[in-house]
Amino acid sequence: MTALDGLPPLREVIRTHDLIAKKQLGQNFLLDLNLTAKIARCAGDLTGCDVLEVGPGPGGLTRGLLAEGARRVLAVEKDPRCLPALAEIAAHYPGRLEVINGDALEIDVAAHLTPPIKIAANLPYNVGTELLVRWLTPPEWPPFWDSLTLMFQKEVAQRIVAKTGDNHYGRLALLAQWRCDVKIVMHLPPEAFTPAPKVHSAVVHLKALPAPRYPADPKVLNRIVAAGFNQRRKMLRASLKGVAPNIEALLEEAGIAPTERAERVSLEQFCHLARIVAAQ
Repeated sequence: MTALDGLPPLREVIRTHDLIAKKQLGQNFLLDLNLTAKIARCAGDLTGCDVLEVGPGPGGLTRGLLAEGARRVLAVEKDPRCLPALAEIAAHYPGRLEVINGDALEIDVAAHLTPPIKIAANLPYNVGTELLVRWLTPPEWPPFWDSLTLMFQKEVAQRIVAKTGDNHYGRLALLAQWRCDVKIVMHLPPEAFTPAPKVHSAVVHLKALPAPRYPADPKVLNRIVAAGFNQRRKMLRASLKGVAPNIEALLEEAGIAPTERAERVSLEQFCHLARIVAAQ
């Protein structure tokens, strides 16, 4: 039985091309085309947009993005075994799918895309967080992309959307929420994937803000947040002593108790402290 887009079901594609998921590549294939279409819709209106997809595998989400009207999809796939399956999709959608066989960490994808640009991907588990951090920390803001719709392990997704005081609150939450509106838009159980991972997954949508939520120098803010959360059990007067010799006075100036711990400090407070430190 063919799928709604006229292409074969994904299980048939996997059998035809012998695409057994490789653990070393962080692969867990999502084979339900209803689910991949739903993820594509979580990215919003794709008409008139170029979409970057990393790790398309056999192309389930790729098909969803194209069916939802993406102007063009750039799919970056490291595993050469997946290329014939993706080529079949490209032939079905002439001129709308470009596939690059390579490592997304090493490719200047922006050079292959035309704005407006959205990123949507079931990211390989082993590079997902690193890619997200790179997309959130470009040399200039706003970035080349308008939004990110990304699947992660549930715990990573919780770290992205966590609020002050949550167990998952840390550097990733601050990095994401400083420059984006973030929310979890979908949850997926292990059995939705082949092979089934040992963890649940979630899709996070990040919408880039025109400017950071609060003013701060990115390098100073990152240094403070990194120091604070690298020793999150310590009081800030201890964990931040390497940031400035008079850190207790600077914390008090920012309205933060020197005895407070990083997990209890809000994004706005961290940005305020970063401005004070930068003015020293």
